[in-house]
Amino acid sequence: MFKRLLSILLLIVVSTISATAQELNCKVTVTHDKITGVENEVFTTMQRAITEFMNGHKWTTDDFATNEKIDCTIYLNLTANKVAGDIDVYSGTLSIQSSRPVFNSGYTSALTNYVDRDIVFKFTQYSPLSFDDNRVNGTEPLLSNLTAVLAYYSYIMIGLDYDSYATDGGTNYFKKAQNIVNNAPEQNKTITGWKAVEGTRNRYWLVDQMLNTRFHDVRSFWYTMHRESLDSMYTKPAEARTRILVGLKKLYQVNRENPSSMLMQFLFAAKSEEILHILAQTPKNERGQYITLLNSMDVPNATKYNNLK
Repeated sequence: MFKRLLSILLLIVVSTISATAQELNCKVTVTHDKITGVENEVFTTMQRAITEFMNGHKWTTDDFATNEKIDCTIYLNLTANKVAGDIDVYSGTLSIQSSRPVFNSGYTSALTNYVDRDIVFKFTQYSPLSFDDNRVNGTEPLLSNLTAVLAYYSYIMIGLDYDSYATDGGTNYFKKAQNIVNNAPEQNKTITGWKAVEGTRNRYWLVDQMLNTRFHDVRSFWYTMHRESLDSMYTKPAEARTRILVGLKKLYQVNRENPSSMLMQFLFAAKSEEILHILAQTPKNERGQYITLLNSMDVPNATKYNNLK
């Protein structure tokens, strides 16, 4: 009787957790080959703290079942410490990837594949990571910068996931990411990546363009590619491919009006291989026009597209 009661109680607990599970299923890796003079345990703690922060924080007001969580990975490669004269201040790069499942298949479609090279933060081994949307910039900017960056990309990944299921579905989360940009930590020139004046490809420009009406057709293409095309690829493959190829023409127009935009490069970093595969399934005599469009929009992958000629 006791065992049966215990089983029922465990089932209730598991069901409750599943019904209110957080949004992200994030795997975190921290590498530190170039760092000396710091105990390995610090980096083990750092990796565990980031993992708990990403997966334990409640990023939305929606309830996610366990199988609905957004799969993502974070690869933090630390390349230096003693930045700004403090042994606990690190710099490096942050690689972010996320994906979502495609209906009626075992296939997952990439949503994010990006490397942020403006990473600098302070980490102390026994201080928990915390974040408040209303107080992005804490009392010590370098301590706040790590959670600000992680929260920013959490909202970007969630926004892209929502956009892939509903037209403009991710707007609220992009606005949350923009709020982080507007209130980002500052410390002389040590902290970078948040300001428009610091370059044309950083956190400021990514979310600015996601919310800018000039780039709305990019988000429309995002929805079309995922919900209206990939999700119906199993039942109506020809129609699905056509929708994606037609969408490329709208992207081309956005690119003409906004050449070399960060958002376009961000999109192709995640979707170029998928688009390449779809184009390979198109009759050869129809590929030329799309290859021309893609070569102008996605220069780094032009050779791959040209090989399909």
